[in-house]
Amino acid sequence: MHTELSEQELVRREKLNELRQLGIDPFPAPLFEITHTAEEIKRDFNETTAEQFKAVSLAGRIMQVRDMGKANFAVLQDATGKIQVYVKRDDICPEDDKTLYNTVWKKLLDIGDIIGVKGYVFTTKTGETSIHVSSFTLLTKALHPLPIVKEKDGEVFDAVTDLEFKYRQRYADLIVNPHVKDTFTRITKMKNAIRTFLNDRGGLEVDTPVLQSIPGGAIARPFVTHHNALNIPLYLRIANELYLKRLIVGGFEWVYEFSRNFRNEGMDRTHNPEFTILEFYVAYKDYLWMMDTTEQLLEQTAIATNGDTKSSVNGVEVDFKAPYKRISIFDAIKEHTGFDISGMDEDGLRDVCKQLKIQVEPSMGKGKLIDEIFGGKCEHHYIQPTFITDYPVEMSPLTKKHRDKPGLVERFELIINGKEIANAYSELNDPIDQRERFEEQVRLMERGDEEAMYIDYDFLRALEYGMPPTAGIGIGIERLAMLLTGNVSIQDVLFFPQMRPEVS
Repeated sequence: MHTELSEQELVRREKLNELRQLGIDPFPAPLFEITHTAEEIKRDFNETTAEQFKAVSLAGRIMQVRDMGKANFAVLQDATGKIQVYVKRDDICPEDDKTLYNTVWKKLLDIGDIIGVKGYVFTTKTGETSIHVSSFTLLTKALHPLPIVKEKDGEVFDAVTDLEFKYRQRYADLIVNPHVKDTFTRITKMKNAIRTFLNDRGGLEVDTPVLQSIPGGAIARPFVTHHNALNIPLYLRIANELYLKRLIVGGFEWVYEFSRNFRNEGMDRTHNPEFTILEFYVAYKDYLWMMDTTEQLLEQTAIATNGDTKSSVNGVEVDFKAPYKRISIFDAIKEHTGFDISGMDEDGLRDVCKQLKIQVEPSMGKGKLIDEIFGGKCEHHYIQPTFITDYPVEMSPLTKKHRDKPGLVERFELIINGKEIANAYSELNDPIDQRERFEEQVRLMERGDEEAMYIDYDFLRALEYGMPPTAGIGIGIERLAMLLTGNVSIQDVLFFPQMRPEVS
């Protein structure tokens, strides 16, 4: 990590010392009372409300200064936006001593410093709502300069786009790129809308373990750690599914969790090793009910997030309005490849992969081979929300067998803009069948499949107490956020995406 101070940083430290020599604490502790925000002032101030803004107090970061000699215009930025302030020497220095203006304001303050101002609101000759400052207080001296962002008429036309800077120094990215803050504000609206939808229908939000003795509930490679006191290996959870099902066994009929999951796998524009899945499970329901419910949930969430069911992603418009198209995975593969793979054995699937020029590994069983075919040749075609249904049993070790179609299970994946957004089942609640599915996963593990599931004997015991018929789903929160905020990279919807350590 870079440790040598730049010339600008050295100058700021000199200013820091000068402030202290003047008796000004550059990092004061006392409370600064805030009466208004930038957004409130610009929204509510007018001729009829002017009396209400005769005395305002606001704190923010200096983003711009225009020196006019005995007066300055500056731009302050608080959590709600930017507002112009007018600082006149004789107003903030009514006595003979002009140090506060000539030395502190003009020489020792920098872009990025945080100050508090008091004064009254007025409208400039150019019609801009501003604060006429009567006093200011230095609240924090910024020792590291901000990147330069070019603006015109209050609009950014040259934003900071360097990805190394944006993802590694998100704190600075949020300061200089207002649209980034807007993205994360909308993500919070999205999560709140989901919680409201589930709570209004009787869902109970719960927490389940992040450290697990068995990494269950998904097919993925886990992170491994060690618990010193118990002297046992533990795994960061790859999913919370098996714990939520235990709660259904225990008598809760609708549970959900925003689960922080960890998978020790690759990283790209749609994958990060740490991510969030919303999972919820509802007793006495099936995957058909879950499709209907998912449509309603996502339609209402889109409206709550953006005010519309439509969202634009990289020039592609996606409409979350229900209902969504439904097609079986075999029909989707036949439609886009010409191959009818229903009923094929592993050798037949390998031959199809060879003809389609899909690279596969010897460790892959039927489920993985079908997944490779669909992922490589079909998935990207589904831009509008589409339910891919009725998967082969080999692809779904936790799913109930299809009530009408032998060899298949009652499962769907929701594909939007060419990517999986959700995965749902009629949950397998037969403990004998579940044990056999786990044992098949062990055989795949013995073949070298590092993502195969472990056997969770305690979960099997829970099923033996009896789990009612249940529908469950997992929704990728970051992928959904990408769609609703128009971002094409998962790193843009994570505050702090995983990165390599900085090199000194």
